[in-house]
Amino acid sequence: MISFDPIEWIGYSASLFIVISLTMTSIVKLRIINSIGCFLFVVYGLYVKAYPVAISNALIIIINIYNLYNIYKYKEKN
Repeated sequence: MISFDPIEWIGYSASLFIVISLTMTSIVKLRIINSIGCFLFVVYGLYVKAYPVAISNALIIIINIYNLYNIYKYKEKN
């Protein structure tokens, strides 16, 4: 029987969130769902000691937050 370590489910969930985010037509939804996937990849990367995975996804979260901030700031001005 196939058994999965719980951390593998986090990795698969992260992948699923990333794929789902790329189907979004709204850039806000894309960035939010993508950030959830990236967060899960950070957790996964740290747990399995894949630090490049954790670091790159942490940076993507920061980029997503920055862009979401700019989107909302622009909406408030208009």
